[in-house]
Amino acid sequence: MFGVAKEIFGNRVVEVDINNTDRLSVAELKSLLEKQKPAMRDIGTYLIATNSDYATDAYIIQNTDEVAIIPPVSGG
Repeated sequence: MFGVAKEIFGNRVVEVDINNTDRLSVAELKSLLEKQKPAMRDIGTYLIATNSDYATDAYIIQNTDEVAIIPPVSGG
């Protein structure tokens, strides 16, 4: 977790129960995160990266993948 996502979850690392399924898409992960913490819906578009590469919603997350939640950033 980075930025506001880290603040919402109160931790940099979060475990997600995938109900003993061996397939979880990025879209499904987003849905689980938003059910766990509805405030995730309020931050707008956020990206998921796996193994340091941005992942599409259709990407199937593997057990060995490192997953990062990247909220929108602003700067000046």
